[in-house]
Amino acid sequence: MSRLTDLIAKTKTKDATLGADLEREVKLLSSRLPFGLNFERHSPEAVELPLRPIRKGDKVRILSQRGPVEEEDHRLWQVKSVNQAKRLADLELLGAAEVETQTFEIDNLVVVAEFRDTIYPGLVSTGKMQRGGDKPFHTVINGENYHVLKALTYTHRGKVDVIYIDPPYNTGAKDWKYNNDYVGEEDLYRHSKWLAMMERRLIVAKELLNPADSVLIVTIDEKEYLRLGLLLEQTFPEAKVQMISSVINPKGTARTTYFSRTDEFIFFVFFGDSMVPDRSGSGEAKEVRWRYLRRTDVESARGTKKGGPAQFYPIYVNDNTGKIELIGEPLLHGESRANAPTLPGCTTVFPIREEDGMEMNWGLISSSLKKSLDAGFVRVSKNQSSELQPYVFSYLTAPNIKKIDSGRLIKSGQRADGSWIVIDPSGKSARPTTTWRDATHEAGAYGTSLLRALLPGRKFPFPKSLYAVEDALRLFVEGKPEAIVLDFFSGSGTTAHALMRLNSLDGGQRQCISVTNNEVSADEQKELRESGLRPGDPEWEKRGICDHITKPRIAAAISGMTPENSPIEETYITGKTIQKEVCRYFAHVGFVDPALLNSTVKKQFLALVGGLPQNLVKGPCPYIVSEDHVSSVLFEPEAADEWLEALDGQEHITRFYIITKAKKDFEHLKGRVTELLGPLTVREEERSSIGEGLEENAEFFTLTYETPVAVSHNLAYKKVAPLLWLRAGARGNRIDKLPDDGWAVVDTYGLLTNVDAATPFIQAIKKVDSMRIAYIVTDDDRRFQAIAKRLPDDVEPVRLYKSYLTNFSFTNGE
Repeated sequence: MSRLTDLIAKTKTKDATLGADLEREVKLLSSRLPFGLNFERHSPEAVELPLRPIRKGDKVRILSQRGPVEEEDHRLWQVKSVNQAKRLADLELLGAAEVETQTFEIDNLVVVAEFRDTIYPGLVSTGKMQRGGDKPFHTVINGENYHVLKALTYTHRGKVDVIYIDPPYNTGAKDWKYNNDYVGEEDLYRHSKWLAMMERRLIVAKELLNPADSVLIVTIDEKEYLRLGLLLEQTFPEAKVQMISSVINPKGTARTTYFSRTDEFIFFVFFGDSMVPDRSGSGEAKEVRWRYLRRTDVESARGTKKGGPAQFYPIYVNDNTGKIELIGEPLLHGESRANAPTLPGCTTVFPIREEDGMEMNWGLISSSLKKSLDAGFVRVSKNQSSELQPYVFSYLTAPNIKKIDSGRLIKSGQRADGSWIVIDPSGKSARPTTTWRDATHEAGAYGTSLLRALLPGRKFPFPKSLYAVEDALRLFVEGKPEAIVLDFFSGSGTTAHALMRLNSLDGGQRQCISVTNNEVSADEQKELRESGLRPGDPEWEKRGICDHITKPRIAAAISGMTPENSPIEETYITGKTIQKEVCRYFAHVGFVDPALLNSTVKKQFLALVGGLPQNLVKGPCPYIVSEDHVSSVLFEPEAADEWLEALDGQEHITRFYIITKAKKDFEHLKGRVTELLGPLTVREEERSSIGEGLEENAEFFTLTYETPVAVSHNLAYKKVAPLLWLRAGARGNRIDKLPDDGWAVVDTYGLLTNVDAATPFIQAIKKVDSMRIAYIVTDDDRRFQAIAKRLPDDVEPVRLYKSYLTNFSFTNGE
């Protein structure tokens, strides 16, 4: 290596640029691992900036003539001088063995920025949406994402909670460019170029993540998942990496001669204390319904055959504790309840119907009730509105007690009266698995179709399901109501939309930074070129991803209106369920004589109504009740009592077929079943209207490239101003122009441009509770330090423009 070092030093004396390039490549080679992921770090990427004015010293490329283009000329020239009056520029070819110059029209040149160049970024606002009151703004930045990441090192270094990216999958189709050329399947360095592109961005992104607690989420398919996994391990050795599989197309996407693809992969990279929390189950855990102890139907009145002789007895409730103190002995039929003994300090309760004072029966004999009471399956509730029934008793039915024994229902604590709280754990939270199969993650129905509803007539290839992104983000921002999320491959804007939705569901004030360029799809480029258009033309730019898809999608989500100003008709899935009471289904079968039913006819009847297998007809079979089916049939009305006893606790049964000639018998039995099982409670998905919009704020920006001289002399302040606002939290008003009084204070930050006005500036700062940053413009470090000491402790002093210029020199390794 010492010999190489000497040769590089000699080269630098003859050609400083060539020497520096050689030194950089040698350092990269010497830092490579002897094993693991090794790939070609290709020449630094370059990006065209069609909207950037031509300046002296710029690197430019000569644009092809308008119309279809067979092959682009990618040679780079340096601008030696500019004649604005004649719209001409003098150029010199870069990297040529011999000097080559020419003069060319400015309108036919495009600025090219290489990624090793130091940039001094600014932002220009291109519009905003405000429906969120004092919430922070989501931001969408149109620019090359590598350069935007560099810009964010000034505003968000170490502040980002989650980065979610869906980078190009490198399928070999025209889905991404490297140095302004599409990378095709035949490119021998396809994988190396993709890795080089990703590595550069991930290294900068690492500076933005909060090292104490943050997560990076990257989606990918089978083309690059192995290389991506190794790249993540090598780039973030201090982090924990895990990959999961997510089903996004259950029907499968055809792969010629291969298995159809149904899923994609998601890498989670955990930093600091970040971890996977429990996730709620598919439904909400709910309490099991208990049966009222007192019968209410007339057939169960005291003294009736159905009521039985042993179910009219006193229950004694302790007046102090509200618990059952004693269960008395049954009274003989006709014996006055006044004959029942009293118990000091207790209220005596009999089964009396409030509406008419009719003496009824309890639903259990006294010995069964005592057994249930001892087991904690009897509940006592005070009924202050009734003198006849001052306490109401409920009990858990035998079938549900069996479900506790089998583990299908669980006990979850006890009430004050000693009864167990019994719940159905179907909605119990659980640790997320490494395979996601949620129906709402389907990309077609909840990605493509949703985007079509928001932006009718506009196409974007393979947008993510809104709910798939929501679920991934929710795991890591649910407990962070002010989380900052970054997506620097934002495409259609699904990440921002998902975060805004999460805010609407729990009242959060999280903010998303979405970064995308204004690239036009390959098919549309061909069409536009045939029309004589090229990058930089307004008609070309309006068809780019950012202007045509990303910004309009986020605006539509906030406003609830399409770009054509029509209300959006579709609805969101909220992720919540609502409980509704609905009627069970009852069918009166009066055209069949129950006396004529035999086994064959009963089986034919089951085949006719459906939902019950014929093998349930066994022996006489007066009725059918099954724990495995939602339908029940009463073939013989004489067996009604036995049928009702079998139905006890079978709340899952929703359809009833009653065979009886008389309509009044059918109505009577229908009433008894309804009373026995209670109303049917169903849970259904709660939905909300997209047309109502979201109460959020968003502002749209385009990245600009400034000169350090313009910045340091306050000439580029208007472009730097949005960066100062972003660094202070992107909330409230912004100081968009230099203050006439030498200082200005807004919601979260202040700007001091005249240090002689420090005293009123500091006084104003102290009056704003939400103040976060004080920007002080001065070249005098002594005066800066003196002003900084006078600021409140919770206000960060930032020196302009030294902090800005130093940041980007440092970020570029200078």
